[in-house]
Amino acid sequence: MIKILIAEDMAMLRRALAELLALEADFDVVAEIDRGDEIVAKARALKPDVAVLDIGLPGMDGIAAAAALGAEVPDCRILMLTGYGNPSTLRRALATRAMGFLRKDSDPAQLIGAIRAVAAGKRAVDPQLAVAALEDVTQPLAPRELEVLRLAAAGEGTTAIARRLFLSPGTVRNYLSSAVVKLGARNRMDAVRIARETGWI
Repeated sequence: MIKILIAEDMAMLRRALAELLALEADFDVVAEIDRGDEIVAKARALKPDVAVLDIGLPGMDGIAAAAALGAEVPDCRILMLTGYGNPSTLRRALATRAMGFLRKDSDPAQLIGAIRAVAAGKRAVDPQLAVAALEDVTQPLAPRELEVLRLAAAGEGTTAIARRLFLSPGTVRNYLSSAVVKLGARNRMDAVRIARETGWI
């Protein structure tokens, strides 16, 4: 029997995953969690064989939780689920000891097969993401653009960023606009999202 812990903050998806996996005769869903900062304690108590972790969890994101889980409960194998599906996120996840990485829109049969593979100590990675991760992804932003975007991501406004970096507010706006264009984003918040998902900030 493969004991499974599920960590997913969207209640409907978490319940659907649990019900889907419970249909398999060799699966036992021992925990359903909606926060990343509860994963390690629950895994210590229940000793699951596989933890299926969403990346975008409150409290602690799935990648940080996977790193903590790998250190604290090393016998628990990790399978990451993500809606992002980009190569940089895959590389960050695999660096934490995660054995599997699938997109949330994967076929249910692929998820079930991946859990069995991960439980057996094998890797299970979405093939398209694996190919993309091998490609050279060049970070297009200049150092100053990256710095300004990082501060914007932390919630700093244009004036505060300008003061901190000894720039004029107009120059900060120019750097932000340039970052938006280079990343193909709709606005600065979209640029922040893209830069975060690719691991650049």
